[in-house]
Amino acid sequence: MTRKRSMRIAVAGAGAVGRFVARDLLERGHDVTLIEQNKDLVEAQKGSLGANWVVGDACELYTLDAAVLSSCEVTVAATGDDEDNLVISLLAKQEFAVPRVIARVNHPDNEWLFNETWGVDTSVSTPHLLTSLVEEAVSVGDLVRLLNLEQGKVSLLEVTLDEGSPAEGKTVADLSIPPDCTLVAVVRERHVITPRGETPLHAGDEVLALAAAEAEIDLMRALTGQE
Repeated sequence: MTRKRSMRIAVAGAGAVGRFVARDLLERGHDVTLIEQNKDLVEAQKGSLGANWVVGDACELYTLDAAVLSSCEVTVAATGDDEDNLVISLLAKQEFAVPRVIARVNHPDNEWLFNETWGVDTSVSTPHLLTSLVEEAVSVGDLVRLLNLEQGKVSLLEVTLDEGSPAEGKTVADLSIPPDCTLVAVVRERHVITPRGETPLHAGDEVLALAAAEAEIDLMRALTGQE
């Protein structure tokens, strides 16, 4: 069995979200450093997590330097303040050249700010994610955006095929899938199928695809018939 490569990851903010992320990453064998400015919180929590701890304001360069951010492959800005998360992301990218920066969006109205200008590679907005999951549960025949990647240039999309859709009864190879798009999974009766050219598609299938923004309309047309 091939072991996953361990990464060095810094998580800024040791609130409920930051601690959960850190614990999950530690269980997966990664080297995690938690940055938190609340000394009382650090004292209360550091015994329950096997992470490295740095006490200080993650918006300050000397704190990030103490966390040796320059050696991290990923930084997660997970505080409860959007302004702090933007500053942390910018510093991580510009001052420490962290390859991948992931930022938490607390207020949906601020999501447009979380882009490459502020050093953010991927942003996670819990309210928008919840909305997507609700839409996924109730929508048939509609393309639902589950996740934005590369600052919105690429998206993970999901559609449940309706009866009479242009994709029903066709194989993957028969579909007119645009070049900047790929089908990554078909979920049928709770089973995940890796789509291949000969894989047939049926009404009720949940189809997941990665698509560039400019390819979404053509993908929608191929799978749902909608414009």
